[in-house]
Amino acid sequence: MRSVRAFFAPSLPLARVAWLRRFIYAFVWLDVLWIVTDPLPHGDIPASLYRGLSVRSLLGMPAPSPTYVRVLLALILISSLCAAFGRLPRLAGLVCAVGMLDWVSNAFAYSKVDHDHFALIVALFVLPSLGRASTRDVDVRSESAGWAIRMIEIGAVCVYALSAWAKMRFGGWGWANGATLIWALTRRPNGIGPWVGSHPALTHALQWIVLVAEFCAPVMLWLRGRALQVALLFWAGFHLSTYLMLKIHFLPLAVCLLAFLPLERIGSVRDRVAFVRSRRAGKGSAGVSAQVAE
Repeated sequence: MRSVRAFFAPSLPLARVAWLRRFIYAFVWLDVLWIVTDPLPHGDIPASLYRGLSVRSLLGMPAPSPTYVRVLLALILISSLCAAFGRLPRLAGLVCAVGMLDWVSNAFAYSKVDHDHFALIVALFVLPSLGRASTRDVDVRSESAGWAIRMIEIGAVCVYALSAWAKMRFGGWGWANGATLIWALTRRPNGIGPWVGSHPALTHALQWIVLVAEFCAPVMLWLRGRALQVALLFWAGFHLSTYLMLKIHFLPLAVCLLAFLPLERIGSVRDRVAFVRSRRAGKGSAGVSAQVAE
């Protein structure tokens, strides 16, 4: 039980959660104002086109209306801003989490469900559980902080693993030797995408690499040091390549991968930069004083 507890709730610095909150809640603004903007026009179309997801029916979320979606947007923006700066982190964070669940499930109630938002929604619901945390709490460690971080990590790797399982469920092992990537590159020609799509052997190799990597993604929960850095660089390269070739991004998932990083070190780096600048400024002023004295 001690080992299980150490895995699911490791003792981590509060500063890591504080920094992660800033990144996550800042991304919420980007998400609702640029990425997932469908809920606003959804409020202006006939309710007969609405097909609520199961989670909306379970929570009693209504069909969108013009006033409803605009008030919801304001609540999300205000609550995420408060939570990012540590103002009422539990209440503001919970309001933001429920609001974002309503927002994205609204967007997906009219079309496909984007799996890249799963980890983000998990993050928004677990981050308020910690309460107050400061970026200066580098030496203050907490199992509650570790639990929140671990849940976000699990949510992120599950997106990859379940994506691989969906490929097997609907396409079977023949998916890796199929023309899925060729079809995507043909439909969305960007950059070197058409050249890659013209080489079936290369596309098959890339599909196998992606499939194996997605199945192995949960291993990241046990990686440390250089091995973890290599895994994160791989996924960063994967998401960058999909954007350059297909104009498809996974930003809601990518921002959650920050949970694997020691974000608490940002504060020490910032202090070092400030210290170096102050020393340079001090030397500069000392040099000016010496010249005046001469």
